[in-house]
Amino acid sequence: MSESFLRSAITEALPDLPEVSKDILQETLQSLGIETHDDFQFVKEEDLLSALRPIQARKLVAAWSLKCQAQESASSSLTASPGPYPSVMCQSPISTSSSSSGQSPQGSFPDSFVIPWRKFPEDLTQALERGKRPGPSLRKEMVRIVVREMMKVTTSLCKRNAVDVARKLVAKYPKSLQDVIEGDIIGTGYYSLVKQIQNRIENVKRPTTPKIKRRTHDSDTDEIPPEKRAAIQDTYGCIRWHVKFLPLGETADSQQQKKDELKNLFSQNEQCPGPVKMLMKSTFYTQRQEVNQGKDVKYLLENWPYWFCEIGMAVHFNELTGVDLKETFLKNMEQKGERLLHFMKTVAVNKSKRFYQAATKLQMMRGEHPGYTHATEMVLLLLAYFDEKEDVMFHYVEDTCLAGEVDMNSVPLTPTIVVCGQSCYSSGRMMLSVDQVIVNENISSFISALCMMFGSYYCFNIHYPSTLASTLEFLQRCFFSINPEKGTKVEQTKTKRLHVNPRVLTLIQDLSDHEWRAI
Repeated sequence: MSESFLRSAITEALPDLPEVSKDILQETLQSLGIETHDDFQFVKEEDLLSALRPIQARKLVAAWSLKCQAQESASSSLTASPGPYPSVMCQSPISTSSSSSGQSPQGSFPDSFVIPWRKFPEDLTQALERGKRPGPSLRKEMVRIVVREMMKVTTSLCKRNAVDVARKLVAKYPKSLQDVIEGDIIGTGYYSLVKQIQNRIENVKRPTTPKIKRRTHDSDTDEIPPEKRAAIQDTYGCIRWHVKFLPLGETADSQQQKKDELKNLFSQNEQCPGPVKMLMKSTFYTQRQEVNQGKDVKYLLENWPYWFCEIGMAVHFNELTGVDLKETFLKNMEQKGERLLHFMKTVAVNKSKRFYQAATKLQMMRGEHPGYTHATEMVLLLLAYFDEKEDVMFHYVEDTCLAGEVDMNSVPLTPTIVVCGQSCYSSGRMMLSVDQVIVNENISSFISALCMMFGSYYCFNIHYPSTLASTLEFLQRCFFSINPEKGTKVEQTKTKRLHVNPRVLTLIQDLSDHEWRAI
């Protein structure tokens, strides 16, 4: 039976069911072995409780039972002797029910696992039903109860089982459990819950687990072969990384003419954005071809000078990712910046002595320069919070330093903001370095420099350095609204990378809890 057939049967019986719940229900029915219309009569309410609420499950079973009875009545009226077959088909086989709800064979975990909703404490149930986020203690208690029931089925649990259970929990109560910050869903929306369930499983199993135990090769973090990982890091977050065809009406010659026209406009210091935007957009095909062929930054800077200006990079970034670079950041900064800063200054400072000292130092530097932007403080606090290296994102030079005077050997290869001055708070001019080449020597604002630094990672196929992995991914997901469910932009290291950085998930979860407590 095709999946579309199952989908239509679900939609016919429960038309108002959310799409994500239909997906889960469809998977559950497939795992039960539903292959024909006649199989629906064998489905029992308890078979569906892993995907539906009790009332929804009863409605579905009742609808399918009525349909089966109607079909049976129609077929019996056309048959002279009904025979024993219809009466056998109408019975609900006990063996099917017992196999779905009983102990699973060792090493397997049934897709029909039932979330123990009735065992949740009253406070948790009330919060979930009212669409409120449960506090950290209630959330931990929920995870403990769920894992305890999972371990009763089988002790051989893997990440896939945690993902399935987390997805079902979030599908039923998205307002209470989904990974969101100011309304934006982070990744799949349930990775933080997966992480908590996995950690709890490991804690429960620890006393019986040998001290030396290597991760099996089929782990989810190994599902991408190393030889393919670089390409996935390059294409991560992009919707038009490789453009196969020239725009209609364009030829190689016309692309070259427009390329030359852009160079002429730049040499004439053209300030009108209209022609530049139009030409950058119409030559996007050639830009992608050249960067994907491995042309170095010096070549790209010489042939596409506007690409390294704020206006040109914004056009390319938008075509590449579908995101407005600076506009998206400013919008998210307005919506989330103040909440993040409040959390950092009131909650995070009390959790770590190291972060408290770093935040105090930043506060003293900020006080000397009252004209700073909140974005400056936010990025510096994020670096301190994740304990990541500021000198990999910022390189400080004298405020009168010119591009040719910068010691490029001391500047990282990755996109770096060269700050002309003693601090980001006091600097009135910044530069951008990519591959140890100054590509823009006069950026007047911190936000413009930050957006161009971030955009360079995507425009020029550069991976996040592991020393900035958490800060860049948090900015990517929460302030630039790039939220892939799979893959990673972080450079390849010996450390296995999950699809969503666990440290980023933890901060997002803490922010969500802080947001609800602040309301």
